[in-house]
Amino acid sequence: MIFSPLEQFSLITIIPFHIGNLYFSFTNSSLFMMISVGTFLTLLFLLFDKGGRFIPTPWQSLIEMIYEFVQNLVQEQIGEKGRIYFPIMFTTFIFLICNNLIGMIPYSFTTTSHLVVTFSLSISTFIAVTIIGFQHHGLHFFSFLLPPGAPLLLAPFLVVIELISYSFRGISLGVRLFANMMAGHTLVKILSGFAWTMMCSGNTALVIAGFIPFFIVFALTFLEIGVACLQAYVFTILTCIYLNDTINLH
Repeated sequence: MIFSPLEQFSLITIIPFHIGNLYFSFTNSSLFMMISVGTFLTLLFLLFDKGGRFIPTPWQSLIEMIYEFVQNLVQEQIGEKGRIYFPIMFTTFIFLICNNLIGMIPYSFTTTSHLVVTFSLSISTFIAVTIIGFQHHGLHFFSFLLPPGAPLLLAPFLVVIELISYSFRGISLGVRLFANMMAGHTLVKILSGFAWTMMCSGNTALVIAGFIPFFIVFALTFLEIGVACLQAYVFTILTCIYLNDTINLH
């Protein structure tokens, strides 16, 4: 029984493993990450093992639609230079949307509600984008710190501001995803617990009134499904925008 709305985010060790003070145990977070990725890979294997069908099934149409959606996203945001980065963008989108949606299943676990997961993903994305910038432009990449046409007198201040703004990209990507997923699940749990308490009170008036938060939870569940998809989209499109800025020095 869960007594606190935040207990749903607790990490539970399944296979303990320690090396000194380092913690490498297999937890429920690791399990559901494997389940989300494994589910999608299994679906891909079943649908496209023989190249797919000429007349696609509903599931095949869904996968093809997601593929085309991410492909158009990369094309629109980065252009032809971004085609080489499509596989990582597609993988990122699928990883996030699968983990977000699996977290909506009752008694499952939302891995993206943990800052360590989202921050690790965002900071690794930030480092990769920065490395790509140096690969394309070398030391000239530092020119993005000073906007074109800026007065030299303001250069020291602008460089510091631009550097801080650029550095916070890696933080904001992860915090945004973590905050949205955690806040939504917490709100749903609070309202559902409130509704359940009212319905189990034995008081007729409270039982009837308990249907109000129940229907709110029902509506919020669909809203959270939308948020789960939206946050995967936001993370992916922002990564594409950052890549475009890095490649073209916008």
